[in-house]
Amino acid sequence: MHTNASILIIDDERDIRLSLRGIFEDEDWQVTEAGNGTEGLGLALEGDFDLIFLDIWMPGMDGMAVLCALRDKGVDTPVIMISGHGNIETAVTALKNGAFDFIEKPLSLDNVLVTAGKALELSLLKRENRELRSRIQPEEAPTITGSSPGIVRLRELVAQVGPTEAWVLITGENGTGKEIAARAIHRASKRASKEMICVNCAAIPEELIESELFGHEKGAFTGADKAKKGKFELADKSTLFLDEIADMSLKTQAKILRILQEQKFERVGGTKTFKVDVRVIAATNKDLVQEMVEGRFRQDLYYRLNVFPLSVPPLRERAEDIPEMIEFFSRRMIEEQSLRPVRFDRESLDLLKRYAWPGNVRELKNFVERLFILYQGQEVNVSMLPPEYRASAARDSLAMVPDGITDFKEARARFEEAFLRRELAHADGNVARMSENIGLERTYLYRKLKTYGLGAEEGR
Repeated sequence: MHTNASILIIDDERDIRLSLRGIFEDEDWQVTEAGNGTEGLGLALEGDFDLIFLDIWMPGMDGMAVLCALRDKGVDTPVIMISGHGNIETAVTALKNGAFDFIEKPLSLDNVLVTAGKALELSLLKRENRELRSRIQPEEAPTITGSSPGIVRLRELVAQVGPTEAWVLITGENGTGKEIAARAIHRASKRASKEMICVNCAAIPEELIESELFGHEKGAFTGADKAKKGKFELADKSTLFLDEIADMSLKTQAKILRILQEQKFERVGGTKTFKVDVRVIAATNKDLVQEMVEGRFRQDLYYRLNVFPLSVPPLRERAEDIPEMIEFFSRRMIEEQSLRPVRFDRESLDLLKRYAWPGNVRELKNFVERLFILYQGQEVNVSMLPPEYRASAARDSLAMVPDGITDFKEARARFEEAFLRRELAHADGNVARMSENIGLERTYLYRKLKTYGLGAEEGR
């Protein structure tokens, strides 16, 4: 249950240290020893331990002084005090000073393991709370929003793969919401009680990515002044999300592959082997098949990750979701910042549905925040939209007319045909919905569609 727990033993009696080491290593826990209080305090401040066993009576700096120094420095690692001269007063003093528990010598195997198990549970909870507090909230919406066929299908696949242990490879353009899909998979899994650990492989310098993923020991490189757990270790019994997986070097890809296959690793600068149980979800905005052809991505890693592929569609391919997503982000602005609602008239929504949204969902979220700053409590029309959105719509309209058309009637007919064909596609072939979207009476619209060969078979 507490695989890879890291224990520090501070005791001046070598036999006690050896005895405890044997007990803990039988549980596959990692053990570090200190023979006096000063050495132990230094290790505790420099390292990243899950539990400390601390003897009270030691020459020089005794256990009580070490405990007080740790608490003064803000170290909240659970500490179990041990002593061969125990009495009630000493035990009470230790607990008041912040010790987790007190054990008398001679040590009982069962008592040591039971007390250590309880302390490790507390340590795990504290670590998870720190992770939650320090985690940056994702920029995108926390749910997969939309009702277009592509998004409905994506939600169905997430619901199917989530409860399994299958590894998932998510592809999609920047800003489409790949991390949101990963979080939805994690929430639907048996590992949902633990926090998903995220790594943006593109944001970590190449020389630091191994330390970030696998952790490092003190002195492993310049600046490594204390031991640190890596993302794989933190993700034990949970999910590890490797975002922008294609941005890792071939050297790091090779190490990742070995660890994914064996589920064990060593920290940078260390020799101890850590075993983990990690479910991996990877994501990329690149074409991994093309990356493999060009020698930038390992085939064996691709096939290890691509157990269950998922693709998140770009926003331009699900324009019908835009009003719903604008409503979602607007509601969040109102709830989180107590702002007055912003409304969009039909013409402005139609224009926004025609915009290409190169930044996808991330761009749409930023757009909504921008409009709330400008027009809180107002209704937005086309003239109030930022210039780049109006200009883009105008360019799209001109693009509907082929070059070389100089006759006005022919240009209007070409534009009208292209416009109707596009809007029919946006309405998924539903003429009633299309009629409502573009503001034309349905009977007249049917006649127009028939004129351009977009009749009943396309407009039903």
